[in-house]
Amino acid sequence: MQNRDLAEDYVRRAALRLKAIDVLYSAAGWADVVRESQEVVELALKGLLRACGIEPPRIHDVSEILIAEKDRLPEGVRTELEGLTRISKELRRDRELAFYGAEDLTPSSFYSQTDADQARDGARWTVQVVTPVVLQG
Repeated sequence: MQNRDLAEDYVRRAALRLKAIDVLYSAAGWADVVRESQEVVELALKGLLRACGIEPPRIHDVSEILIAEKDRLPEGVRTELEGLTRISKELRRDRELAFYGAEDLTPSSFYSQTDADQARDGARWTVQVVTPVVLQG
């Protein structure tokens, strides 16, 4: 399935959410930066898949789909596939924990500025890699 408008919408919304991440970052909301960064990466990568004619599954980490369908991805993305899949997997792992926490973990005290920096940088880079493929495709 290829819905170009939907693919473009995903990537534009991912880029818009980067601004929201900056607001959370300026307020030292480290756990929220991690959580929102995961959503940015998910939207951007699902936009990429759609732009390449691949229906994204309703899961939060599409790294395995990217690997399985790498031959359908543009060369510029294939060269960055290792980084894209690493970021997606790492942020997926933290998705629920950063939002809800656990009995023995409070997100606001668990996540640090270093965690937020890594998540935000990964989200920015993912959008940077995906945007030219989807919006100028």
